[in-house]
Amino acid sequence: MPELNDKHAADQAAAAPKGQVADAVRGNWVDRYAPAATRPYLRLSRADRPIGTWLLLLPCWWGLLLAMLHDGQARWEDAWIALGCALGAWLMRGAGCTWNDITDREIDARVERTRSRPIPSGQVSAKAAALYMGAQALISFAILLSFNGAAIALGVLSLLPVAIYPFAKRFTWWPQVFLGIAFNWGALLAWTAHTGSLGLPAVILYLAGMAWTLFYDTIYAHQDTEDDALIGVKSTARLFGGQTPRWLARFLVLTVALMGLAILLAGMASLSPLALIIALGGPWAMGWHMVWQMRKFDADNSAVLLMLFRTNRDAGLIAVLFFAAALVV
Repeated sequence: MPELNDKHAADQAAAAPKGQVADAVRGNWVDRYAPAATRPYLRLSRADRPIGTWLLLLPCWWGLLLAMLHDGQARWEDAWIALGCALGAWLMRGAGCTWNDITDREIDARVERTRSRPIPSGQVSAKAAALYMGAQALISFAILLSFNGAAIALGVLSLLPVAIYPFAKRFTWWPQVFLGIAFNWGALLAWTAHTGSLGLPAVILYLAGMAWTLFYDTIYAHQDTEDDALIGVKSTARLFGGQTPRWLARFLVLTVALMGLAILLAGMASLSPLALIIALGGPWAMGWHMVWQMRKFDADNSAVLLMLFRTNRDAGLIAVLFFAAALVV
């Protein structure tokens, strides 16, 4: 069987398009349709792996919808906030990943899953990557300028955790906390873009998103535990080891409880009992999706780990759908 598996992996590698990243979905749009000259840069910004954009965007939509539930109204400008967050998430995820790959280029070259990335594989130089990162950040900043002043300030402040995150795994066993700080910032920004100021429900929702990030990125990090141990990179996956299922359960409970509290704080005074119940259905249903992930979790199966990580797009969308339904009842 090992020989068959090795042959299958070799056949897959041979069939993969030139320059394709190891953990990209086979047949993705970048490899199939993008002009050849753009593919290394699109791979650098993870355009061939859209799950990260979703995980950055969904807290934005949570924050916007929660703010609308809090105010009891939706305005036409909210459509632009939703779209602007989507565009900004794509661009800033790309800029953040580019920065991550610049700082991690030597580490990535020593890890099986990441050595095929554009910089360690020689498709893009570090200098060209830095210029590309700057272009993405500037376009994103132009979009940010269309929001109110408080949201602009929060957007600029978000650059700090984005800059720190790639280095976190060098000095702490909890780099996923820093990822959570960066990836869920949109919950604060989108709430503020709608309301004009930051509120406690948005902060609680932000903490819920951080717990969710600890859940899904611990699953993701289990793919690299052997390589990480060899090169001295830290992660919650390595820290928890065989106790990971117990920690995942804790992060699940925190996610559901904090999101529920954020909904209560935002909607108790403004929502009808029916709308409040529907909104609270979001964390409840999302929690059941996370339970399903825990039941499927297999620390020794990289394919399952990657599949579970990617399904968190659906987990986060569940909350979006319940929040939207509560808004229209």
